[in-house]
Amino acid sequence: MNERKSQGRAAKPGAATTPAVVKAPPAATAAETKASKPKVAPKAAPAEAKTAEASADPHARKVSFKRTLIGHVKSDKMNKTIVVEVIRSKRDPVYKKYVRVRKTYQAHDEENTCRVGDRVEIIEHRPLSKLKRWKLLNLVERAVQG
Repeated sequence: MNERKSQGRAAKPGAATTPAVVKAPPAATAAETKASKPKVAPKAAPAEAKTAEASADPHARKVSFKRTLIGHVKSDKMNKTIVVEVIRSKRDPVYKKYVRVRKTYQAHDEENTCRVGDRVEIIEHRPLSKLKRWKLLNLVERAVQG
C-alpha cells in the first residue's frame, strides 16, 4: 500500500531534488537607513477639496446594481410589511403573444406609509425574514381615496 502512494509522488524529470536557497541582501546599518530615507509625514488632503468633489453634482446618485421593480400595493395588513403585485408582459414561447404575468413580493415598509392601491418602487435587499427580500424605495403615486 505504501508503494502505491510513493509511486504517485515521483519527482518530475528535470526538477531539482533539493529546495533552492534564496539569499537575503545584507541588512543596512541604522546610520545608513537614517541618511538615505528621511521621514516625511504624509500630506493630508484639505477638507475643502473633498467637499468640492462631492458637491460638484448635487443630483448624483450612488450607482446600484440591485434590481428595482414598480408595482401596486396589494396588502398592508402586516406591521412594517407590504405585499406588492408587479405585472409584467411576457411573450408566450408557443403562441408568440404577449401575456400579462403577475407576481407578488413582500417588501419592508419601515414607517408603514403605504396603503392598498399605492404605486410603489421596491429594491432588492438582504433577507429580512422568511419571504421578505425587498425594501420600499419610494412611493411613486398615491391611490385615489374615495
